[in-house]
Amino acid sequence: MDSGKGIIVRVVLFSIALLIILGSAAGIVWFYMTEIRATSQPAQTIDLGSMQRAVLGVYLNLRRAEIDTPPSSDSAEVAFTIRVGESATTVADRLEQASIIKDAQLFRLVLRYWGVDNQIEAGDYSLRRDMSISEVIQQLQHGRLTARTVTIREGLRAEEMAHLLAVEGLVDQEEFIALVRDDAFQYDFLRDRPAQAPKTLEGFLFPDTYQFPVNVTTTAVIDEMLRNFDRRVTIEMRQEALDIGLDLYEVLTLASIVEREAVIAEERPIIAGVYLNRLQIGMYLESDPTVQYAKGYDPSSGRWWPSVTLAELRAIDSRFNTYLNSGLPPGPICSPGLASIEAVLNPTASEYLFFLAKGDGSHVFAETFDEHLENQSRYR
Repeated sequence: MDSGKGIIVRVVLFSIALLIILGSAAGIVWFYMTEIRATSQPAQTIDLGSMQRAVLGVYLNLRRAEIDTPPSSDSAEVAFTIRVGESATTVADRLEQASIIKDAQLFRLVLRYWGVDNQIEAGDYSLRRDMSISEVIQQLQHGRLTARTVTIREGLRAEEMAHLLAVEGLVDQEEFIALVRDDAFQYDFLRDRPAQAPKTLEGFLFPDTYQFPVNVTTTAVIDEMLRNFDRRVTIEMRQEALDIGLDLYEVLTLASIVEREAVIAEERPIIAGVYLNRLQIGMYLESDPTVQYAKGYDPSSGRWWPSVTLAELRAIDSRFNTYLNSGLPPGPICSPGLASIEAVLNPTASEYLFFLAKGDGSHVFAETFDEHLENQSRYR
């Protein structure tokens, strides 16, 4: 009789154990099928209940070896970009296509179990195929953004920027120049250009230190520089331009000349004042940098700002040559920095009409032509 009871107890315990195993298996299958259906629906946050989480934990524990094993031993870096608004499902599928992970479905389940399916950030990452699923997820949450830092210094013309950015591997040089000379970018400050102004972004590509993703497009680079101009050249500064009788385009044009002339920061407002004095009385600006801009690239010296002879000052036929044309040139000759723009908006009041480079970066100023001739004798 006792033996019969023992058998019954063992049968009952075995049945209970079997039901638990079958229930767990059914739960795993149910959750897995739910996951499959969910991947065909728009991405959404799913809050796992305690039962679901427990079942998922059991399932993932069974596949721990796959989670911890990299798909290969290849340690080469692989550039991987997550776009803004991209779902975890799409990211997982692309990771599998790139052979960074073996199983996109398993990757998504780990994301859900960790509760980080909405914490993968857009950006550019360096991943490897010898990383486990856990390592990939950690990297996508805290990975270093793959970007390149480049400094566009004040006073560069567009062609110099194109070359610099191309050397950094960020743009195609010819495409950059084509876009600069296009009329595709829509900003209020560009629409305010005079009808006769050259169709170019020269002067508006704001000089600054930028950080661009390594896979950035040429259009995106230019757009960021224009947005930076819009931020840095404030509404108040544009109003100041109107207050002194100039529009923004005229201020930018004159500031580009000041940028190429000034070496010492303290002299910027003085040089700006000299040119404004000349404009006021209808005197030719006679700025050498405008002739250099008109002359363009010099193959013999390999420079975009080559030296110009006295003969060339009067011989280079261009609207930008301020020795031959009165008033401002038709547009900026480079992209000026904020200091040069502010110098034009806040020039030093003086009677100066002339200045001369002394050879050490500084200039000597004069009110009359006779004084200017004396300075030439002294410093040349």
